[in-house]
Amino acid sequence: MPLVTVGAENGTDIQLYYEDHGSGQPVVLIHGYPLNGDSWERQERELLANGYRVIRYDRRGFGRSSKPTTGYDYDTFTADLHALLDHVGVDDVALVGFSMGTGEVTRYVAQYDSSRVRCAVLLGAIPPFLLKTDDNPEGVDRQVFDDIKSSIVKDRYAYFKAFLDDFYNVDELAPERIGEQAWQASFNVAVGASPHATYACVDTWLTDFREDVAKIDVPTLVIHGTADRILPFEATAKRLPALVDGLELVAVENGPHNIGWTFPEVVNPALLKFLGEHAGQRATAGSAAQAA
Repeated sequence: MPLVTVGAENGTDIQLYYEDHGSGQPVVLIHGYPLNGDSWERQERELLANGYRVIRYDRRGFGRSSKPTTGYDYDTFTADLHALLDHVGVDDVALVGFSMGTGEVTRYVAQYDSSRVRCAVLLGAIPPFLLKTDDNPEGVDRQVFDDIKSSIVKDRYAYFKAFLDDFYNVDELAPERIGEQAWQASFNVAVGASPHATYACVDTWLTDFREDVAKIDVPTLVIHGTADRILPFEATAKRLPALVDGLELVAVENGPHNIGWTFPEVVNPALLKFLGEHAGQRATAGSAAQAA
């Protein structure tokens, strides 16, 4: 099983499970809460068919990765991503994140060497700042997140039932866009995650990414459902074009949070078009600079 060691807890290695398939320019897929890397199946298939190398991994605490009780913050998540990129030896990468994964993409571009990244894609974006504060009135009330944590403590399984219903907007989109078996598969993955991680990650949703967003200097695409009940469009994606020069926003009408599964006919063409437009762009610029 392919693993990369990213730390230790009480003398035991903390390891991330990853998969690395195909050839060509690398695309790194970073999953959302509470799923794992397998959740990208509808995008991975298309990327491989179009000649990309696809690398995906399970975040610490989820899927087949280690389940420590430490490191549930975006500095650590991003350091984990950096360790993976070093381990597989890739540069000139496209970073593609969904939901929580958009946080790793944003912070990586802001805090690490962005010349390693040719472009960034955010699906169901969590930046710029989800929490309502005096200087962020567009955010969501803290009580919402306190209630989520209380629900997880009271009955994690019941919480995931309600969460995934809103994750897919089941009342409106089932069974045409989210079937019973697909929903059940997501539930199985969610309840198999670390109980500690599923609770601890809620606080990470309140990370203030405004300074990170201001440092984004690579071509960026945001794809977000207008009916997202988890990360509301008005509080997240709609704000980003004014904060990042040249950012492209694709709003998926009536799309729920997990648009990658429910609206692949919108998401995949937009993703492939964007990657095609920016493939090799930064590498070419670097070669020109060296030649000069």
